[in-house]
Amino acid sequence: MRQFAKSFISAAFAGAIALSLAGCGSFNRYPPAPAVASTPDHPYKIGAMDSLNIVVWRNPDLSSTITVRPDGRISMPLVENLEAAGRYPADLSRDIEKALAKFIREPVVTVIVNNFQGVSTEQIRIVGEASKPQSVPFRQNMTLLDVMIQAGGLTDFADGNGAVLVRGSEQGKQYSLRLKDLIKRGDISANVEIKPGDIIIVPQSWF
Repeated sequence: MRQFAKSFISAAFAGAIALSLAGCGSFNRYPPAPAVASTPDHPYKIGAMDSLNIVVWRNPDLSSTITVRPDGRISMPLVENLEAAGRYPADLSRDIEKALAKFIREPVVTVIVNNFQGVSTEQIRIVGEASKPQSVPFRQNMTLLDVMIQAGGLTDFADGNGAVLVRGSEQGKQYSLRLKDLIKRGDISANVEIKPGDIIIVPQSWF
């Protein structure tokens, strides 16, 4: 449940920033977002609502495709209420093997993630005047352009060059973004790397 509390806080935090800055015009008083955001090898962690294909070798009756519940747990034949969210697939495989070892001899389990949502605290959130405000799962080497493609670009009312990046991994430090230059003018120099937990806020233009 701690994961979902963090998600709620993050969403509230983004909303508070959007409201508090809505009347401030341009965000350009913030320093430009760094072009490179060094993110070490970032193995995927299972998130709530991920779809998992759990294969128990030589035991097809125990194999199943299940969805991680909103509380972050899963249940499958012979195994109930096992914590899955926030775990690496290989680690979850070992936990399932331990649980099944009470019933079958030397179980071998493989967990395959089919539908990716990711841990909520590592999702990228885009709010404000994006065409499709949403949360998207972080992936290695993700850039601002990748996020904006998923968000469908900007609305006609967006102040793209007044957008701000809130970086949770740096205690909420804020950076300015040039989304209009990137999306409308094709200026690739405005593209920057994204880190897990980043929030992108797109204000409404006053003109």
